[in-house]
Amino acid sequence: MRLDKYLCDALGATRKEATKIIKSGDVEIDGVVVKSGATKVKDDALVEWQGREIGKPGPRYIMLFKPDGYVCSHEDGFNHTAFVLLDEVKMENLHFAGRLDVDTTGLVLITDDGQWSHRITSPRHKCEKTYRVWLSDPIGEDYAEKLAQGIELRNEKEPTLPALMEVVDKDENELLLTIVEGKYHQVKRMFAALGNKVEHLHRERIGDIELDETLEPGEYRYLTQEEIDSIWN
Repeated sequence: MRLDKYLCDALGATRKEATKIIKSGDVEIDGVVVKSGATKVKDDALVEWQGREIGKPGPRYIMLFKPDGYVCSHEDGFNHTAFVLLDEVKMENLHFAGRLDVDTTGLVLITDDGQWSHRITSPRHKCEKTYRVWLSDPIGEDYAEKLAQGIELRNEKEPTLPALMEVVDKDENELLLTIVEGKYHQVKRMFAALGNKVEHLHRERIGDIELDETLEPGEYRYLTQEEIDSIWN
């Protein structure tokens, strides 16, 4: 694809605007400044504008390590939105494929592909989400059995779908919980129904996509093609 066409598609710029951007000398391909719009962009090329990576034209799929204190929405009157952690163009087109509470940390997926995010969020597809949970009180011996059977939550007509619990550290009241739903404050409400309280919650996995261990809180990266495709499997 020609560089000017690439920038038009990736930035939503007009051909005239793309030409001006290129001639400014602020565009690099694989670390080399390019000033010709006719330059061909290879599929595996790294295109940067003013030092910022410009993703390939088309849908975007992003993994974010959400820190504590950020909300998964475009606007909030009290807390920072997690979108301020992204350095992306056309931010208004992006949305969260499954939200986290303001005090919950971990894996968040962000995209502008509605069908892809629907595969994650729709209860019909039963996409697994794994959370690391720290409780205020000891883990009950009957928790795993009760979670597997389903928990009756207040103001819900049906019990939760079967969940899988694995004890990580009994002394620290730490466990892993895998669920296939996304009800409002679901994990916190499930343990509240068991007479306990979630002290901290951290999402580690969505489907087959695991939080990249190299990311620090607040950092993000684009998903690999394998990770993107795994949601359709």
